[in-house]
Amino acid sequence: MTLKNKKLIILTTIFFILVNTTYYWEVKLGFFALPAILLLVLSFFGLIIALIGQLYFAIKEKLSNKIRLYTIGLLILVLTLTFFKPFGLINFDKLEGGDILVAEREGAANCMTTLKLKEDFTFSERNYCFGVSEIKGTYRYQNDTIYFDNIELGRGDNEYYKFAIIETLKFDKSNKKFNIVRFKNKSDTLGHELWITKNDLKKLNHKRQYR
Repeated sequence: MTLKNKKLIILTTIFFILVNTTYYWEVKLGFFALPAILLLVLSFFGLIIALIGQLYFAIKEKLSNKIRLYTIGLLILVLTLTFFKPFGLINFDKLEGGDILVAEREGAANCMTTLKLKEDFTFSERNYCFGVSEIKGTYRYQNDTIYFDNIELGRGDNEYYKFAIIETLKFDKSNKKFNIVRFKNKSDTLGHELWITKNDLKKLNHKRQYR
C-alpha cells in the first residue's frame, strides 16, 4: 500500500465518522460548528476529485492494483452514503425518544430554532444561527400549560423560558394550525412563539410525568 493510498483511506474513514456523528459534536463546537460543517462539504468535493484520480490510475493500470480498487470501493461507498444520508446513517434524535411535540421558527439570516418535547418528559431546543447551541431539560404538562424545569443552558445562553401555552394561529380561519408561545415569567406579556409542526400532547394523558 502506497503512502498516498493509506492517507486517502484514513482521511475517508475520518470523514465518514465525522459526518455520522455530527449530531453530537456540532453542539460542542458552538460558533465553530458552521466552519466545521463547511470544511466537511469541501472535503466531500475533495474526495470526489480524489475518486476521479483513483479511477484514472486504475484504468491506466488495467485494474491490476487491488489496493487502489479497494480505495475506489471505499470512496464510492462513503460518497454515496453521504450524498443520500448527509446527516448520518443513524437518527440519534429518534434514539433519544419519540417526539410528542415539534415546533420551529426561522428568524433573520436563516437562523432556525427547533423545539422538541419527548415522550419521556424531556425536551431539547436547538438553535442554528452562525453556529449551533442546545438547551435541554424536563417539562410538565398541566392544564394546557407546559412548564420547563431542570434547564441545562447551552453556549451563550443566559436564561430560558419558564412556561409555555399553545394557541391557534391568529390568521388561521380553520383553527387547525397552532403555535407554542413561551414566556420568561408571569410578567412577560409578549412571549416568543414557535410554529407547531407536530402535536401529540394528548398522548401524555396516559403517561406518568416525572417527579
